[in-house]
Amino acid sequence: MSRADHSDRARSLARCAVLAAAAAVLVVLLSLLRTGPLIILQGLAGLAVCAVGAWWFLAHRGVVRVLGGALAVGAPAAVLALFLYGGLWFTAPAGVALWAGALACARGALRADRRPERPAAVRPGRPPRRPVLIMNPASGGGKVARFGLVERAEALGARVLLLTPGTRTDVEELARKAVAEGADLLGVAGGDGTQALVAAVAAEHDLPFLVISAGTRNHLAMDLGLDRSDPSRCLDALTDGVELRVDLGDVAGRAFVNTVSFGVYAAIVQRPEYRDAKAGTALDALPDLLAGGAGERLDALADGLPVTGQQALLVSNNPYSAADPLEVGRRPRLDGGELGVLGIRVDGAAQAADLAVRGALSPALTVLTSRRVEVRAGAGDDSDSAADSAADSAAASIPVAVDGEALTLPTPVVCTLRPRALRVLVPRNRPGAVDQVPELNWRRIATLALDRPGPGARA
Repeated sequence: MSRADHSDRARSLARCAVLAAAAAVLVVLLSLLRTGPLIILQGLAGLAVCAVGAWWFLAHRGVVRVLGGALAVGAPAAVLALFLYGGLWFTAPAGVALWAGALACARGALRADRRPERPAAVRPGRPPRRPVLIMNPASGGGKVARFGLVERAEALGARVLLLTPGTRTDVEELARKAVAEGADLLGVAGGDGTQALVAAVAAEHDLPFLVISAGTRNHLAMDLGLDRSDPSRCLDALTDGVELRVDLGDVAGRAFVNTVSFGVYAAIVQRPEYRDAKAGTALDALPDLLAGGAGERLDALADGLPVTGQQALLVSNNPYSAADPLEVGRRPRLDGGELGVLGIRVDGAAQAADLAVRGALSPALTVLTSRRVEVRAGAGDDSDSAADSAADSAAASIPVAVDGEALTLPTPVVCTLRPRALRVLVPRNRPGAVDQVPELNWRRIATLALDRPGPGARA
């Protein structure tokens, strides 16, 4: 498609986005003329009550938890009933549909307007001669056997090292031994924690690394655009692959490919029963960690900027998407050279309601990027001596979850990035790959919509 075609497409989509957004606003205004502004306040109140109920459900036990669950479920139902009673049974869905259409068109316009560019980190990959793949048969509920990964890999010339279920294996040492024996590629069919350990060895020896989406969640595979429904397709990289250079995270000298979690989630992961009963363990532990703000707090420095009193802190290898509301939960790129930092501090039901209503604008949420993050145990509000608090914090150990693996590390825990340190071999055809979308900017959309074709452009 020519540049002129891209411009025409961007212009048309931008105009559709503006028209759909204007129609959504008009629908809301017409609804307000009929029902009055009270209906909007009722909707916001329902959202706040739902958040309060969710907080009570998570942070308390017994009767308060039951009441919280009832509020969390009942408040949205009550708001829906009010909308229907107020005559919004048609206008509310129509407004939502129009706004969703406006967002979709705006995203398409920004994609079409962007000049195509080839990432410098992508290059043709050489088929390895002595690839070694480490596979965990228990990972992902038995995906290794279910998709015939061992047989497929061996047919492609790879040597497969199978981990023994129920036996603790030093995966990092296994990878180092494979390198010493001449491996020219290391790969893993397993969880993200195992991926990180082997990736560190591959980066150390500047060898290509192969990700096989045989884990449970496969966060790294998702952000690389790999097929998570059929992990056998990841093996196509052995014969027809391209190479990406991606960043590798470092936390206290240990590599991570996705995230390092501190605070509430890290404390829950430490519990031995968590692996077999994740939801039940979390519900049992959360009241002790959240109620009345009694849980352990964390202080951090992100490139020197203080982030204090956090209940939960997540540091990610490159930030998760915030610009594109339809791609939340994944990282648009893995070679940006910056850590993502997400902190949460909710001291009670009122702050939970504020977070639900105001979202990213709430002071309960901290979102930023950094090149170096230093995390310590919180000093507390009633400390008599700043020097004593700093000494106690420096001597403390805190629970940490590194790519979902439970650890306890002495503070301060330092997180950094090794930019483009890892060579990742991926199939040329990656069905999950998505285009990066620029930040949603309505001023830019309006400019595109008002733009007129130049004299040489097609009408």
